Amino acid sequence: MKIFFLFTFSTFLLSAFEQAAASAHYDKILTHSRIRARDQGPNVCALQQVMGTKKKYFSTCRNWYQGAICGKKATVLYECCPGYLKMDGTRGCPAVAPIDHVYGTLGIVGATSTQQYSDISRLREEIEGRGSFTFFAPSNEAWEQLNSEIHKNLVDNVNIELYNALHHHMVNKRMLTKDLKNGMTLVSMYNDQKLLVNHYPNGVVTVNCARIIHGNQIATNGVVHVIDRVLTAVGNTIQDFIEVEDDLSSLRAAAITSDVLDTLGRPGHYTLFAPTNEAFERLPRGVLERIMGDKVASEALVKFHILNTLQCSEAITGGAVYETLEGNTVEVGCDGESLTVNGVKMVKRKDIVTSNGVIHLIDEVLIPDSAKQVIELGGAQQTTFTDLVAQLGLASSLRPEGQYTLLAPLNGAFSDDTLRMDQRLLKTILQNHIIKVKVGLNELYNGQELETIGGKLLRVFVYRTAVCIENSCMVRGSKEGRNGFIHIFRQIINPAEKTLHEMLRNDKRFSVFLSLVKAADLDDVLSRPGEWTLFVPTNDAFKGLTDDDKDILIRDKNALRNILLYHLTQGVFIGSGFEPGVTNILKTIQGGKLYLKTVNDTLLVNELKSRESDLMATNGVIHVIDKLLYPADLPVGNDQLLTILKKLIKYIQIKFVRDSTFKEIPLTFYKPIIKTYTKIIDGRPVEVTEKKVTEERIIQGPEIKYTRITAGGSDNEEKLKKLLEEEVTKVTKFIEGDGHLLEDEEIKRLLQGAGTEYTKVTKVIEREPQIIEREIKKVHLEEAPVRKAQPTRRTQGGTARRRTRLANH
Repeated sequence: MKIFFLFTFSTFLLSAFEQAAASAHYDKILTHSRIRARDQGPNVCALQQVMGTKKKYFSTCRNWYQGAICGKKATVLYECCPGYLKMDGTRGCPAVAPIDHVYGTLGIVGATSTQQYSDISRLREEIEGRGSFTFFAPSNEAWEQLNSEIHKNLVDNVNIELYNALHHHMVNKRMLTKDLKNGMTLVSMYNDQKLLVNHYPNGVVTVNCARIIHGNQIATNGVVHVIDRVLTAVGNTIQDFIEVEDDLSSLRAAAITSDVLDTLGRPGHYTLFAPTNEAFERLPRGVLERIMGDKVASEALVKFHILNTLQCSEAITGGAVYETLEGNTVEVGCDGESLTVNGVKMVKRKDIVTSNGVIHLIDEVLIPDSAKQVIELGGAQQTTFTDLVAQLGLASSLRPEGQYTLLAPLNGAFSDDTLRMDQRLLKTILQNHIIKVKVGLNELYNGQELETIGGKLLRVFVYRTAVCIENSCMVRGSKEGRNGFIHIFRQIINPAEKTLHEMLRNDKRFSVFLSLVKAADLDDVLSRPGEWTLFVPTNDAFKGLTDDDKDILIRDKNALRNILLYHLTQGVFIGSGFEPGVTNILKTIQGGKLYLKTVNDTLLVNELKSRESDLMATNGVIHVIDKLLYPADLPVGNDQLLTILKKLIKYIQIKFVRDSTFKEIPLTFYKPIIKTYTKIIDGRPVEVTEKKVTEERIIQGPEIKYTRITAGGSDNEEKLKKLLEEEVTKVTKFIEGDGHLLEDEEIKRLLQGAGTEYTKVTKVIEREPQIIEREIKKVHLEEAPVRKAQPTRRTQGGTARRRTRLANH
């Protein structure tokens, strides 16, 4: 029982100390001021005075080391700490100030105007007598700054008006700064009027937004705190003020429309940044009408101007971020005597104190992201993208009631060559950056596919410290607007068009590597659907390799596969998706490990620089290297092979173990991509398995009819249209020389092109049956059976004719 009592008592004491510490910011800052001035002698405090003003502060560490208050240079002053006095011939402030009644103490702290008004209003007798009072005494400067008309009315009627005004500054009990807790409401000695107390973490204490500039001067019958302004009576709520203030009629209309006005009539501690009518008039008419006509947007707009904390101007000595009722934040700061919001001077009138908060009048309307259209979310670093979207007519297609996601590249991603492109091609590129649905950052997942308004499917890759879409990765700065999200990207997104195999085949730099892939029977792996990362050596990596050397490599298929599959790893790994400077270990299909890291935006593979990275394919990504990779721990047991490898690989020491052999790597590592998910069909959940299969279309027979389309020199699109209309077969052509199928979209782009003339040459040649297209199809196994490829039909004359069939999606 005794132990329990001690535990309970110690917990109580700890809690009491914590509460005291939480409300003693003023005393803590004062202690720091004494420490800074300890070289000046005992009981000296260091203050900062804003240059050109009389404003002095016991300042925070931040202000002290910046040497500034509200962005203005501050000089250091050394003064006696509250309650102490200097003595002639001694250092510091060794003497304690005499203790007197409240009236006498007013003179000790230099509040002589308040002392004089107490005398002529007949308050003196009361504050010299018995009792326990707290007097918030205006400084002499505070009386001088008081509105002249108010000041005259007080002085002309000292027995009533002045007497009542001074009583409004008094509380009928002693309250030290440690007792003045943030959010506290005190009852003054005049008509039970409220005094709103705020005690801020920076040590500032305010009463009805008047700052205590000299606190805790103890008197025999109470305590005196000197404040920097004269207090006026507070009776109305924020709602009451808005309803009668003519200059806030636009804000009043918005608050009524959004049902927020009533909130500002309830008890609380609010700060309202109230835009004036002039501020609303500066908004573009279309923007204002759209927001006011949308209750959700108008509610967000009004709530974005309201803080759920009371922030007096005198408490703001530097920038700080506060959450609004809308949910997002604003930065409130100061620049000299002016308040700033999000770094902009916009406050016209400060500290209109009400019974449930404070109002600052501003001359700009703050529009939160949640009230903006998605195209309006672009910042200064995305202006190239947003300007192009507007100029090319895509902004008008983003309907206010729609849902979109913008993938906005940074301004630097747009090269001069890109900006000089034909506008129709540039429009196609931009369409690939607009997703049909609204997708937030926390909704993205690895393997996700997003459809653009141009009909392209973009793949999402999620890594430990990055989220990438195709070849480009996000940077910080995602925002949510009324009709969509905007995400910021480092580069322009280039959707993949070809498989890994097609990319190797179409680039002469990789011809040697591709021939070895074919010899190892791996070309089919690179042609089929999958998710691979392939490190491809250029032909430079094979310098010195003779035909005999190549034949030796090809004959040992196990060795060749081990070497080639060390360049292939499961999964799509974008270079810019790696955390900079950190080594990432990838297991290859061969079984060995690759060590990757990015340094200065360059991808290193086993410490070898990638000459070109992030070449996207429909089934993976290619990183180009100029050296052949080889696992350092894999021994060679053949003298001929060792000699060949030493020709090609000089950056590591290859192990030699006589008669060791390479393991066999069967092609069972490749599996079709199968995805299982739940889909609602006819109101009930159904498990759907989606399998990607490859369907080959083959032209049979000895003759292939093809069309070559070449560019001429004049501007004539009609000729191309007529040429294409003459064809019996579907407009998908095989272009001579480059082994490339001209697909429907490419024909469409040709038709849209300007300044080009085309000629047609049709030839019939004899050759072996050839695969001219592989189509990747998604088949829903529970919804439709896998359909076999239909045999091709032949047209008259024996020419094979392609049969076109849509893939299931």
